[in-house]
Amino acid sequence: MSFLHHLVSRSLPLWLLFFLIFLVLLGKSRKEALQVQVGIVLGTNGTVADMSFRAANMSLSDFYNTHNDFKTRIVLNIRDSQQTVVGAAASALYLIKKKEVVAIIGPGTSMQAPFLINLGNQSKVPIISFSATSPLLDSLRSPYFIRATHDDSSQVHAISAIIESFRWREVVPIYADNEFGEGILPYLVDAFQEINVRIRYRSAISVHSSDDGIKKELYKLMTMPTRVFMVHMSPDLGSRLFLIAKEIGMMSKGYVWIVTNGIADLMSLMGETSLKDMHGVLGVKTYFSRSKELIYLEARWRKSFRGEELNNFECWAYDAATALALSVEKISNVYMSFNKAQENTSRDDIGTDLDNLGVVLSGPKLLQALTTVSFNGVAGRFQLKNGKLVAKTFKIINIEVRGERTIGFWKSEVGLVKNLGVNQTSMNTLISHSSHRLRSIKWPGDTDSVPKGWEFPTNANKLRIAVPKKDGFNNFVKVTKDENTNVVTVTGFCIDVFDLVMKQMPYAVSYEYIPFDTPDGKRRGTYNDMVHSVFLGEFDGAVGDTTILADRSHYVDFTLPYSETGVVFVVPVRYGNENKEWVFLKPLTKELWLLSAGSLLFIGIMVWIFEYQADEDFRNQKIVDKISNVFYFSFSTLYFAHRKPSESFFTRVLVVVWCFVLLILTQSYTATLTSMMTVQELRPTVRHMDDLKKSEVNIGFHAGSFTFERLKQMGFNESRLKTYNSPQEMHELFRNKSSNGGIDAAFDEIAYIKLFIAKYCSEYSIIEPTFKANGFGFAFPLGSPLVPDISRQILDLTEREMKAIEKKWFLEEKHCVDSTTSDSPIQLNHHSFEGLFLIIFVVSMLLLLLMLARKSYKERHRNELDEGESSFSQEQTQPKMTKATTIGRAATPSRLKSTEKLG
Repeated sequence: MSFLHHLVSRSLPLWLLFFLIFLVLLGKSRKEALQVQVGIVLGTNGTVADMSFRAANMSLSDFYNTHNDFKTRIVLNIRDSQQTVVGAAASALYLIKKKEVVAIIGPGTSMQAPFLINLGNQSKVPIISFSATSPLLDSLRSPYFIRATHDDSSQVHAISAIIESFRWREVVPIYADNEFGEGILPYLVDAFQEINVRIRYRSAISVHSSDDGIKKELYKLMTMPTRVFMVHMSPDLGSRLFLIAKEIGMMSKGYVWIVTNGIADLMSLMGETSLKDMHGVLGVKTYFSRSKELIYLEARWRKSFRGEELNNFECWAYDAATALALSVEKISNVYMSFNKAQENTSRDDIGTDLDNLGVVLSGPKLLQALTTVSFNGVAGRFQLKNGKLVAKTFKIINIEVRGERTIGFWKSEVGLVKNLGVNQTSMNTLISHSSHRLRSIKWPGDTDSVPKGWEFPTNANKLRIAVPKKDGFNNFVKVTKDENTNVVTVTGFCIDVFDLVMKQMPYAVSYEYIPFDTPDGKRRGTYNDMVHSVFLGEFDGAVGDTTILADRSHYVDFTLPYSETGVVFVVPVRYGNENKEWVFLKPLTKELWLLSAGSLLFIGIMVWIFEYQADEDFRNQKIVDKISNVFYFSFSTLYFAHRKPSESFFTRVLVVVWCFVLLILTQSYTATLTSMMTVQELRPTVRHMDDLKKSEVNIGFHAGSFTFERLKQMGFNESRLKTYNSPQEMHELFRNKSSNGGIDAAFDEIAYIKLFIAKYCSEYSIIEPTFKANGFGFAFPLGSPLVPDISRQILDLTEREMKAIEKKWFLEEKHCVDSTTSDSPIQLNHHSFEGLFLIIFVVSMLLLLLMLARKSYKERHRNELDEGESSFSQEQTQPKMTKATTIGRAATPSRLKSTEKLG
């Protein structure tokens, strides 16, 4: 026992020695880890920047605790940017020249980034930013700029998807007047153009604007009809904006506010007061999947910083530090030092701090390592593409008093969805229900009804609607002016349609009609001139019988047509039929005449067959008499005047069916011939447009109409084209004819031609062909949000009340049958009587089969009788047999004759 105690007491210093040696070696190995200097440029006075620095520091601490065998250690050198561009530039220059950092994390804002990016490009120092989101920074084209975040352009399609789903047609972006605010605009414009949405006005607000300046800008927006606003600015400026907007009534019912992730990602920093001011606002927020890494970091973050919520920028800062640590370790065998430029001592008086800027030797290798690093970070998968992270999902939030509420998501593959589980294959059901892709929304004013996005402000002027001054066709538009009061009254079919449409609009629109005329009351110009005046801004729209044309659509937007479409020729009609002496042949087509003649021949042949078997007198006649009697018999059935009854039962049945067919055929022929001799007496003087070209007659067209250009395109001589202004003037030109300076045809839209024919329906007719035209439409300036709303109301009006308006303005004239003519008269064809001729053929074949069967039966019965008589004669004596045979032979002809008569 004493020996063991002595051994332990002697050995104890050896264990202590081994333990101390292990600690020394461990400490030595740690000291031998390569210290890599990395700069960080942030504004230490800002809450977001300060917390982002803590996130980066925590990331490196966590990383090296789990990777204690790494050969490198990053040492952060922080410099305060003082929240200014100059401060950030000076800090970066100091870190590169004095601290010889191999990389810089920062800066905090997009405004501070350009100089740092150029500086890093010159010194080959990678600039890693987790908060500079402006897409304009890509224009610097520096490979040494690493964006460990999403740029602002990645969210524009999510914003446009929201706007498209609610069918808003105009948007006003409100943005900070700096690099951060302006960077998103080019991408926003492109995204809106894809969905045909117009940016009416761009509202730029300086970060240095006073509250009065912001209020003045918002009052300006209130005077505009657009009620959809997209806000892209920092949370500080956004809080002031929404506070003032609420004070002046722009957070009430009818307004739409959408904020980008510049505000939505930092909602936790804005406070409860700002949330109350933003009640009903929609937001596009960066989405991070709830990974175990993120959940663990959030718990530690709240514990370490007294309940502070972890925001997106702090997550990106955490992942950026991790990515840099991995990249530095990859190039641990590369010599990390600066190749300093030789100092210029001879010209210190004109030198700058940039003259002696060195180049870091490890820069290219470190850049390559950064662009290829990939890992699962707290903000999702960290993998750079073109030097930046790519966003594929955004969360759509609805801001309420108690905080934000998720109403859906935007995925790059499928667009807006309520849940993230939706994939590409289930989009077929979503396409037809785009308005239901988001959950219920509380809009400004605490309402559930979707704002229209367009309202006419109470202090706005009335819309100036141009109407054409017409000398005729006043059923469409008529402008009258009271000579005593100078009050203008506008009436007509087009005016009634427009008034009713505007009454049914979902919002109030005030307007007034302005005649498109000269001061002395004359017509000011053509319809093209009126449309061009709308394009120039002289009028806010044009209402009347204005035809929708492709050329005009370059200057204005048209609503859907509200009239019948098409352009036709109209010509006078004349009395009398052509080839009147042969008119009796026209009721039936050639095919039907031939079919009738063939049937008559067929019936004659069948009668011949039947009568030949039944009538002995017929068999004894000459062949010529047989033919004449048969065909006379079949033809006389037309008049039911036969010479004598037929001898055959089969002939009588066939004649009954044939008379039925003839009765229908003759009655149809009589009716058709009567119609041709009466109704078809009116014929157009010209049957086709080609005949007009050949005859070179004068053609009339509506004054000021597009039909003049259309006639010239069709090859008509301009010298032979004459104008008219009213149906009466058009009728007078027709009466004069081309020989007396009039016209022989007119070319106009169907709406005008129908009104003209209603007055003179017995004198004119429409000829072929009918040319395509788009009808009448209302014209508005390009991009006007009124156009889709009015078009929808026109569709609704067409289904319900359009007939009543047409009856009011057009059916006052005497009603006429449609005067459109055809080149071929109405004729009976063989298709109409195929069933009848089929019946007569089938009956004939059945009767023929019955006759043949009966004849076969008779012959078989006769043979049986002959055989019976032969056997009987052999049993009797010769005298008796001779007598019996004589009697039998004498009796046979009479018996056969009586039998035939029974048939």
